[in-house]
Amino acid sequence: MLKRIIKNERGLTLIELLAVIVILGIIAAIAIPAIGAIMDNSKKDAHIANAKQMVSAVRLAIANDQNTKTSYTMQELFDGGYLENIPKSPGKKDEYDPNQSKVTVEKEMVKDNTGNNTDKVKAIHYKVSLIDTKGFKYIDNVDVEQLTRDKVDLE
Repeated sequence: MLKRIIKNERGLTLIELLAVIVILGIIAAIAIPAIGAIMDNSKKDAHIANAKQMVSAVRLAIANDQNTKTSYTMQELFDGGYLENIPKSPGKKDEYDPNQSKVTVEKEMVKDNTGNNTDKVKAIHYKVSLIDTKGFKYIDNVDVEQLTRDKVDLE
């Protein structure tokens, strides 16, 4: 009886082992690009969050200072105390250039019957540019309200 149990050893055949390796290879070929896309989307979302943080700081600066500036750099917002720190550029060695990264404020005025601008503001548009120290533009003068992943470049 004991000899029969010992003789009945079973293991994986070479074909079964190759089938498992092929299946694992197929799963890896599908999963690796998907993970890369998820990482890129996360980086783009981080750039968008940094842009929105800058716009919030500009809104605070305008409300606090009651000024009519039309452009604020990241460095000006930091120096004025409207940004706690200079945001970090996600996923890359190069940081944002605090003097080139900026928010431009554009006021859309109400027009009268003749098509001339009145003193009333119809809308305020905040256009953001995030540029790294080597001059690469992640976001290039895009209205923050229209900022989506497809308007963010990662190179």
